[in-house]
Amino acid sequence: MTDLNEFLEPGMLVRHPGQPDWGIGQVQSNIGGKITVNFREAGKVVMDGRSVFLETVNNS
Repeated sequence: MTDLNEFLEPGMLVRHPGQPDWGIGQVQSNIGGKITVNFREAGKVVMDGRSVFLETVNNS
């Protein structure tokens, strides 16, 4: 299985499609397929980038 989020970099804003109540999150790190995101409503979450495709958010 490939990393669906390999393009994500620290500072990017994302949403988790399966957890809309978490709100918008900011990517903290993306190392070896493990992505750490700080979500407004859920706090820091570490996830496997191969199991979920995070949606990027336009920050304009």
